[in-house]
Amino acid sequence: MKISGFSFVRNGIKLYYPVVEAIKSILPIVDEFIIAVGAGDEDDKTRELIAGINDKKVKIIDTEWKPEYFKGGIINSIQTDIAKNACTGDWLFYLQADEVVHEKYLTVIKNRCEELLDNKEVEGLVFRYKHFWGDYKHYHNGHGWYPNEIRIIRNKPEIHSWQSAQSFRKFDYYDNPRQPEGHHKIKVARVDAEIYHYGWVRPPYLMQNKKRALDSVHWGLTKASDYYDNAPKEFDYGPLNLLAEFNDTHPKVMKNMIEQMNWQDKLQHEGRPNKYRLPHKHEKIIYRILSFIENNFYGKKRFGEFKNYILLKDI
Repeated sequence: MKISGFSFVRNGIKLYYPVVEAIKSILPIVDEFIIAVGAGDEDDKTRELIAGINDKKVKIIDTEWKPEYFKGGIINSIQTDIAKNACTGDWLFYLQADEVVHEKYLTVIKNRCEELLDNKEVEGLVFRYKHFWGDYKHYHNGHGWYPNEIRIIRNKPEIHSWQSAQSFRKFDYYDNPRQPEGHHKIKVARVDAEIYHYGWVRPPYLMQNKKRALDSVHWGLTKASDYYDNAPKEFDYGPLNLLAEFNDTHPKVMKNMIEQMNWQDKLQHEGRPNKYRLPHKHEKIIYRILSFIENNFYGKKRFGEFKNYILLKDI
């Protein structure tokens, strides 16, 4: 059995992505890690730091991000597919540049891949998620954040990155990424492991820069520039006491980033949200009520949860 890791990134270090940590977190169980690195700004050192991992498993594909695909997140799925198509494994383990796997799960994941290798009905594996927010001590455990997602897929040419690269689907025909035809959810099994998502943990000014970059590939460059040129320069995380506290350990590869955290004085730990900005989802009363019911009376299942997969039972 062979497992390939893959991902994509652009301006990752400049925007405070733990991309090196993401790669290192699964290197022990993959036979190769393919990453598409988009040409970024001159002051960004993402490519150099990834190359500096100095592991023969890591293979970099240099890419250009075409502005015509900066709408609806299409560029993200294109870049994901570039890395995916270069993979040679039986299973393909996808991590976004802000997703890290705890070392305690590595054996579990590898064993699950071995167990299901010959079960061709299983086209992917779905992981649980922990979404950190503001710092490394708080995370979302309520309504509005996806609790599960596909991160391992079979190496099949008909499986492609879907929409803004959050997940995967099978396509009957895939020529123009703007108009893929006949997409279907893939059949998956669970793996007893969790993805640690750090996409909302960075200094407030870099969080705002990251949001600008992300919205640029969804809204288009012009609309994003018009909005963020007039927006606050720092992101407001709001009162952290509205979130769950994290009392477990982080992946060992995150040790340096956690020790270097220097924006605690920029965070609001309690009190009321800033009434002069739009509230975050978890600050809205309706979401708080839904979260309370789900967490206390519904087994933490989410009302109306969208599942981008077909979960195979009893596998």
